[in-house]
Order: sequence, then structure tokens, then C-alpha cells
Amino acid sequence: MLTKIDLCSMALLKLGENPIQSLSDDTAAAKLGRTLIDFVIDTLLSSHPWRFACRTYNLTKDENGDFNIPSDVLRILKTNGRIMENRVVSDSDNITITAIVRIAPNEFPSYFASLVATKLASEFCMPLISDTAVFRTLVALYETELQTAKFIDSTTSVNPAIENFSLIDSRF
Repeated sequence: MLTKIDLCSMALLKLGENPIQSLSDDTAAAKLGRTLIDFVIDTLLSSHPWRFACRTYNLTKDENGDFNIPSDVLRILKTNGRIMENRVVSDSDNITITAIVRIAPNEFPSYFASLVATKLASEFCMPLISDTAVFRTLVALYETELQTAKFIDSTTSVNPAIENFSLIDSRF
């Protein structure tokens, strides 16, 4: 089961540093980890419509006549209303939104966990080891892993079966 500590430790290992045991340690690596981990994960999740992080919500109006956006939503991909702050405004009584949500590291597919670790390693690089050559290498690796992760994510879903299509039905 992958944790935030595991992701930070993977990043540190990519830098040639020792892994951490806890984010509450009083080391520079642990301080960087607890400062950056949530920000990096949320930013990466929000940056692309990752299939593993997409959820659909059916919302109903609150007492003010608005639709409150669930707290785990990072980015709304599709709605038939107008987004204003943390709510959706619409004349409808019920709406459906499709969104990217915050998920726990233990739910990350391996390609995304590796991407997070590489991004963290690039963020940790200059404060911990101050090596611009390693930083440039990590940035290039991150860009490659990002493209690979997007490709894998885009090809993991199976197309739904075609149902009730007269031409197919007539063949059987």
C-alpha cells in the first residue's frame, strides 16, 4: 500500500539520498516532503483528465439554490451549469458533473506513482543537492514519464459495447 512517505522516499532515492521514515522528522528531506507532497499530487492530478481520478456526481440544490461542489473535487471537467467559487449555479433542479478528484496514493496506478516521485525528485533537487545537471536530467525524465503516463492512461479503458444497434442486431 503506497503512502506519501513512500512517494517522498522514492523521490529521494532518485536523487541518491536516504529515504525518510516519517514526514514529521526534523530533516530537510522530511520538511520538503511535508511542504510539497500534497501540492505536487494535487497539481499533477489537476493537470490532465486522468481516467483513474475521474468521478461523476449527481448534485442537488442546497438551501440557497446552488449546487455545492464536493470537497474532494480538484477540477470540474464537465457540467451544465456555471462554476462560481465552490458551487455550480444552474436553473436545473439536478445536475451531473464529471470531475477530477483527490485520491489517496494507495489508489495511484504505478505509472502515476512514478510520475509523482520524479516530479518530487525534481522539486527536492536544488534545495537538497544543488546540482543543476541532475535537475535538468530529472526535468527531462519527468517530461518523458508524463507523456508515457498520459498514453497509458488514455489507452486503459475498454470501449463500451454497442447496444441496440439495428445493423448489428440483424447479423445475429
